[in-house]
Parts: sequence; C-alpha cells; structure tokens
Amino acid sequence: MSNIREQLMAKTANLPTPADFKGDGKKEKGSRGPQTMPGITSALAAAQLRIQELEGKGIATEIDVSLMVPNPWQPRRQFNEAKLSELARSIAEVGLLQAATVRRVGDTFQLVAGERRWRAHKLLNKESIKAVVIECTDQDMAALALMENVTRDDLTDYEIAIAVRRAESEFPQRTRLAKVMGVTRNDLYKFLAFDELPDFVKRDLDLNPSLLAANSAQEIANTLKKTGEAGLKAVKDLWPLVVNGELVQSKVAASINAQVTRGISAADAGGRSILKIFAGKVQAGSITKDVKGLTIKFKAGVVTEEQESLLRDQIGKMFSITE
Repeated sequence: MSNIREQLMAKTANLPTPADFKGDGKKEKGSRGPQTMPGITSALAAAQLRIQELEGKGIATEIDVSLMVPNPWQPRRQFNEAKLSELARSIAEVGLLQAATVRRVGDTFQLVAGERRWRAHKLLNKESIKAVVIECTDQDMAALALMENVTRDDLTDYEIAIAVRRAESEFPQRTRLAKVMGVTRNDLYKFLAFDELPDFVKRDLDLNPSLLAANSAQEIANTLKKTGEAGLKAVKDLWPLVVNGELVQSKVAASINAQVTRGISAADAGGRSILKIFAGKVQAGSITKDVKGLTIKFKAGVVTEEQESLLRDQIGKMFSITE
C-alpha cells in the first residue's frame, strides 16, 4: 500500500542517531523545520528526550492496574493480540524491563508511554505495574502520544489522522502541529482529509483502518468537493467495492469522476442511460435506453448457444400474448 509514510521513509537513509538531535536549539539559516521522514525522526527523538526529561523528575512506584487508563490522545485503534501475548510471556519470564510512564488525573493515572506493557499486565491478571509518575501538560500528552506511534509501520494513516485531530486542540496553529510531527503542512492536510470523508466511509475505517491511505483520502475528499451530490452518490456505489477488495483505493477518485461524467452525459443526451453487464471483471455487454428504445448488446463469444437460447426464450415469454 502506498501512503505518506512509505514515501517519506524512502528518504531515511543515513539518518543520525537520536542523540545527535540534542543540539543547542539553533536553526540553520533558511531552515523551515522538519519537512520529511528525517524530520519525523528528529521530532520523535525530541519527544523521546522529553519523556526521559519528565521521567527524571518523576517518582517510580507500583500502581494498581485497574487505576490506569489509556492516553486520551492515543491514536491506535487496534492492538496486535499475538504481539501482546508475546510481550506478556516475556514479562512473565523475565519481568518488566522498562516501567510505564503515567500522569495523575484525579483518582486515575493516564498512560503517557507503555500502553502495550499495561495491556500485557492485564493479560497476565497482574494487580499492579511499575510506573513512573510525572507532571505532564495536555500539549505534552498529545505530542508524545502522536510521536510515539506516528513512525510505526503497523499504525495506519487513518489512526494517525485520528490522533492529529485529537492533538489539534492543543496546537491551534497547524504550522506548529506539523512541526511537532516533523512533516510539511501539505502532508498534514493529507491526514486531515479523512475528516472530510462521508460518515459511512469513516464508519468502515473505524472497523478496518487499513482500507484507505492518506493520499487516496485526500484525492477522494477533493473530488467530492468538486462533484457535489453526484459525487457523493457515486462514492456510495463505489465504496462497497473498496471494502470487498474489488476496487483499488487509488482508483476511487478517478472512478467517481468517471461515474459523474457518465451521468452528466446521459442527462445531456435526453435521458440516455447505459447499464454495463459484467461476467466477472470483464464487460460482457450493455443495456442502453434512450428516446428510440431499449437496446441489449452482448460481445461476440461471451454468450454460449445455450445461454442465447434461454435468453431468446425468456424474452419471448415476456411478450407472449395469452388468450
């Protein structure tokens, strides 16, 4: 699947280590901040350093598992059960190697980092987990949750888009949000395009986030803006094909345009309409209706003699006159 992350990852060769990003905070002349996947890596390194800084001021303690809740800005919709089970087995055998990081909110503890470790403890029916309690702002929570997940291969563009929307309230300026993520504003808008899709599309994405990448989401959203109600009707027809794997997501926008154009042509032709008939994925024929009448056509060699006989017989019965 081609998506933004895959395009950006093509530019990650020979990246410096996270330690190299500490620097002195000065920018080179003309620098516009993180722009590509190296920018994401730099932002992620900064987020990791921020967690380390906060943990250095925190207090390590055992916390009741039942008192912990996920980070409200957590983008992940699905967790790999096999990997969670593997982590649980590792914790059962050698113990927890790295404490989770949490912040106190009322009587609960919100996870800043380590949700998989917490879930693994729940699988093991452990009553408590070692965690470092830190002081952390909402903006830190939003940025850290986003950056902890944004570069992971198993996180979909739709899940990232959800996290971006949740984090947006903490970063009113989109330029600032893009900088925190280490992407350009243009790439940020591709993630935001998911929010402009019809509700029935987003409902399916909630169940299967991998159905649509950000590039395709933006193409579809832009196409719907141009085609209006006709485009919405077209995507209602086409979307089930995407869900069933019969239509490649990258072709949805073009298919919407094609369907809308055919509809306009039919209207301009005085109500002329064409219904294409398919045998599997191959067009076998068509039924055309216009002011002159109804025309049924099949391509040569598509219909067998037996099928032709049945078709003629059926049409004959439809128009036969009974006494």
